[in-house]
Amino acid sequence: MTEPGVFRRADRAFRPWKNGGGETAEIVAAPPGADFESFDWRISTAIVAASGPFSAFPGVDRVLTVLEGDAMILSLDGQEHRLDATSEPLAFPGDTPASARLEGGALLDFNVMTRRPLRATVTRGPLAPGGRGANERARLALLLEDRAGLARLDLVDLGAAAPSLVASLAGARSLDVRIAG
Repeated sequence: MTEPGVFRRADRAFRPWKNGGGETAEIVAAPPGADFESFDWRISTAIVAASGPFSAFPGVDRVLTVLEGDAMILSLDGQEHRLDATSEPLAFPGDTPASARLEGGALLDFNVMTRRPLRATVTRGPLAPGGRGANERARLALLLEDRAGLARLDLVDLGAAAPSLVASLAGARSLDVRIAG
């Protein structure tokens, strides 16, 4: 992180999944230093390179958004959802059996996980000005375009970044992430 509240795409380190079907790069988790068993919330990107099952996360809810690459069909408890880079974010329980079937090549997705009773909403669109709501623990924005000296897919913690930077991001194409509870 080069400046407060900014998590640059260029700094991400991808690691293989346990099942070998792709790679993941954690962007930020709370509390800092938390692992898969102890996070309150976690934000990451993943390269899905092969069809197969998703890891189960009991007690955790997920919001998944395809950022780039080909589409996938996500099967959740017998229901299929087609996700591509234009789809709205999809929320689902992390303990529901899930598997992906790629329609073509690999894809990059954005994943927000919250341990219950926390919850996340992810909205695609122009970034609205303003800070966190009264019940929100965090508000972040994943940029979907270059803006204000930042690159596409940089993540900004809107509560920790410089106010001048946050103001310059108003209206940017982004994924607006709000974590409440």
